[in-house]
Amino acid sequence: METLYIVIPCYNEEPMLPITAKALMQKMNALIDDGKIRSDSKVMFVDDGSKDKTWEIIEKLHELSPLFTGLKLSRNKGHQNALLAGLMTARNYADIIVSMDADLQDDINAVDGFLEKRAEGCDIVYGVRSSREKDTKFKRNTAQAYYKLLAALGVEITYNHADYRLMSRRAVDALAEFKEVNLFLRGMVPMLGFKSDIVTYVRNERQAGESKYPLKKMISFAVEGITSLSVKPIRFITALGISIFLVSVIMLIYFLMIHAMGRTVHGWTTTVVSVWALGGLQLLAIGIIGEYIGKIYLETKERPKFIIETNLEEKE
Repeated sequence: METLYIVIPCYNEEPMLPITAKALMQKMNALIDDGKIRSDSKVMFVDDGSKDKTWEIIEKLHELSPLFTGLKLSRNKGHQNALLAGLMTARNYADIIVSMDADLQDDINAVDGFLEKRAEGCDIVYGVRSSREKDTKFKRNTAQAYYKLLAALGVEITYNHADYRLMSRRAVDALAEFKEVNLFLRGMVPMLGFKSDIVTYVRNERQAGESKYPLKKMISFAVEGITSLSVKPIRFITALGISIFLVSVIMLIYFLMIHAMGRTVHGWTTTVVSVWALGGLQLLAIGIIGEYIGKIYLETKERPKFIIETNLEEKE
């Protein structure tokens, strides 16, 4: 048997936390009673600088039961950083770690499937939605388009997987070697290698509170995923610059032919060709410079990804 920690990032989850804690207590106790995990397994809530009573609830849960523990970040750092903070801390106590959201939309019964795959030797098990029938048509279509775009850009990602997954301690240790600050974990985890598999589940509706990912944040997160994992957008600019420059050369030949035939306005050819040629050359130059900046950007991000203010594990 192994020690399991469930890591849950929380931001203003006051209405949802009591519901989530009750469901997870039942699930964890059942897994312990069935001998699937060790009795020192825990649920770790990570308070990502919440403005409501989220941290007070986490402290109270910790006082009521040793099953619950928590981290408090010094300020709001975003879902991905909060999740990473939990993973990096939990690896000091756990053999395997499951990450999930606080809204219980991820089916907690899929953890049984995770543990089965783990018993087969998997270091990483991805929770994958079996369908998107409960999503709106807009969200379903945009999500599918986004996954296809990431694949086209060369990003290795598991389709219909968010951040509901199991990772072994050595997988999390390997993730710790990634130093970039702008995180997109669902694209970084597949880079680790190791034996992996998937478990499908039906996504539930949020039972309380509001979604922490409105359209604006979803777009920002999507852009973060693309720019953090691929430099192809920069290469696209380079290709665009080359294309425009070639078009300008073709236009130059065409305008010279028209000029030779005497069917042009004086000065018009020079002006148009100059605009196209200079525009193409500028885009080409920006693309080349951007290619190097993109590589530097991916290699030199060393700002702290999170700062832990309180770790309830250390208070015991």
